[in-house]
Amino acid sequence: MKIGTILPQTGSLEFLGPPEFAGVDLAIQEINEAGGVLGCDAEVVHTDSGDTSTDIASQSADALIRQGVDTVIGAASSGVSFTFIDKLYQEGIVQISPANTSPDFTSYERGDYYFRTAPSDVLQGRVLADAIIADGHEKIAILALQDSYGTGLAAAVEQNITDFGGEVVMKTIYDPTATEFSAEVGELADHGADAVVLITFNEIVNLAPALAEGGQSAQDLGWYLVDGNLANYTDEFPAGFMEGAKGTFPGADPAAIQERLLEVNPDLTEFTYGPESYDATALAALAAIQGESADSEVIKDNLIDVSREGTKCTGFTECAELLADGEDIDYEGYSGPIEFSPEGDVTAATIGIYQYLPDNTYENLEYRFGSLEE
Repeated sequence: MKIGTILPQTGSLEFLGPPEFAGVDLAIQEINEAGGVLGCDAEVVHTDSGDTSTDIASQSADALIRQGVDTVIGAASSGVSFTFIDKLYQEGIVQISPANTSPDFTSYERGDYYFRTAPSDVLQGRVLADAIIADGHEKIAILALQDSYGTGLAAAVEQNITDFGGEVVMKTIYDPTATEFSAEVGELADHGADAVVLITFNEIVNLAPALAEGGQSAQDLGWYLVDGNLANYTDEFPAGFMEGAKGTFPGADPAAIQERLLEVNPDLTEFTYGPESYDATALAALAAIQGESADSEVIKDNLIDVSREGTKCTGFTECAELLADGEDIDYEGYSGPIEFSPEGDVTAATIGIYQYLPDNTYENLEYRFGSLEE
């Protein structure tokens, strides 16, 4: 079984790359230590996804197709995945993203081979909006990058803010390649918002200082971040800059797998989507074992089945042992319970709510579990 990755080594989501690669590598290591897939070691080929400002992901997809991979893990960015999803569909290669959250994938017409272990932003939007209203904010502004992730999450947040009794006084979709944000800062000041939702990638390192200089710092009004930018900013900003800001990202408490990820990469400081990357890789291998072939078509046909309606098990080794005993399995992930819908979505997930400390790192406040079938 040959698995390829298209994950960020460069670009606006580069900070998500190390935990995602570590998650894949940990799964490959465990798979091979447990006897491999159908008696043979699994192999992984890592490639870069870049971001939507480059053609790197499309080139990586071409390279992996030439190398005959059975499954691709990636991309992190929803917009990037849309640059190569059709290529994998045409070749009949399974794609499992550990981090795509755009609602657009659920109904994508060429998504037969597409799965994801991260939940649609329908759920993150609901949890984030609820947290904002619970904090007492009434007039909310939204700044979001212009791609399928940014516009999709902005729409979900806006709908839920309104449903929960708040008012969205401004929603601005900006060019993700922008480095100057004076117009957006001025517009935000004019609307009198008491909180702002920042749906960005790494461009927040330019946007956040512009907001602070315009009198709209994290201490002046509520800042709410999302999975695309919830990161450690110790090196980027002065102490106290992010203090009090909050944010959300999908995933259960990573404690159960965190030490194992650090064994793979001791330099990890972020763990976002590391568990989802492990789960995506393990599920692909288990689907191959159940279908008795590493062929991508077989993997596709068995992924839903190994994720639900069987004996519950966690991680590759435990689940592979049950398959060897002839049992049906229901894979429970380190990112949370994973039950794929016919569209390849997870049907329920956990969203963590976090708050920034004076040193510009963040800590968990709570985890909320919710269904996407509500």
